[in-house]
Amino acid sequence: MTLEDLYRLLRSGHVQAQGVLDTLDVPLLVLDQGMCVVTANPAFLRAFKTSRDDTVGHALFELGNGQWDIPDLRQLLSSVIPRAAAIVDYEISHAFPDIGERTFLITARKLAHPDGNSQQILIVFTDITKRRIDSAAKDILLNESRHRMKNLLAVVRALAHQTRTEGETALQYRKSFLERLDCLAVTQELAMAEADGVDFETLVRQTLQSYTDRIALRPGANPPLANSQVQPLGMSLNELATNAVKYGALSVPDGSINLSWEVEHEGERQVLSVVWTEENGPEVDQPDHEGFGTGLINHSVTGALDGEVDIAYDKSGVNVRIRIPLDRNLE
Repeated sequence: MTLEDLYRLLRSGHVQAQGVLDTLDVPLLVLDQGMCVVTANPAFLRAFKTSRDDTVGHALFELGNGQWDIPDLRQLLSSVIPRAAAIVDYEISHAFPDIGERTFLITARKLAHPDGNSQQILIVFTDITKRRIDSAAKDILLNESRHRMKNLLAVVRALAHQTRTEGETALQYRKSFLERLDCLAVTQELAMAEADGVDFETLVRQTLQSYTDRIALRPGANPPLANSQVQPLGMSLNELATNAVKYGALSVPDGSINLSWEVEHEGERQVLSVVWTEENGPEVDQPDHEGFGTGLINHSVTGALDGEVDIAYDKSGVNVRIRIPLDRNLE
């Protein structure tokens, strides 16, 4: 083999090796023993918005006005060559001037050499910023799901404990409990299915779909509700209908209900005003104690919804006025 053949072979090997580096879409650097950049592949230049002239031949820790002078990275690389060690997937987060906050997994190894005496180091940068963001978002979603599930189970437990048992058969208790559970399921599905919030009319129609032939809807404005408002408001409407079936206007053939709503403006504050009016029902006396349904309505409106509720017991039936603020974050 002549010197020319050897030169051609070496040059071919170098070109091939450089071609491999340039083809890879993972940012790569090769450093010499003084931590100067010998090679930077195009993926590195693109990822960190720099040029080959500003990178190759320069000390790593001086690149980009010192943006790579990261204490953890400096300490890690200084231990690789003298100890013939390797760094595998070491996570580093850093704020870079041109590309912002990034999180990388860094793998660094001594570059292989036939005589085993290489003084160069290969560094591979794997950008896991999006993975970390997605993971954090999943953690938030999981925690939120756990929180909602805990609250939901607490509501189911309350429904089971507070649904009336005195003077009721097991079948009557089961019917009452399952009706409330069905309403809870409907409101939960609405709250979770609509990312942009549920509008009030949709909530009314879904919650009261079993009674729409005898409830006249008189809609006004149709405001979106916060997800946190859907369940307590839907349960309140369901309790009004349930009580009307048992004791009020829906317990007699000629009875009917008018349900109207509008958005009132109080300065910069918006308030949803809902009016439930029963007509042609049996004469209703004000009870001497608060039942489960009335208690649930009062608790939902004044507690969970931070609103007001006024219940009047007239001869023709129950009249209810509910007012809840709308100037809440849609969450």
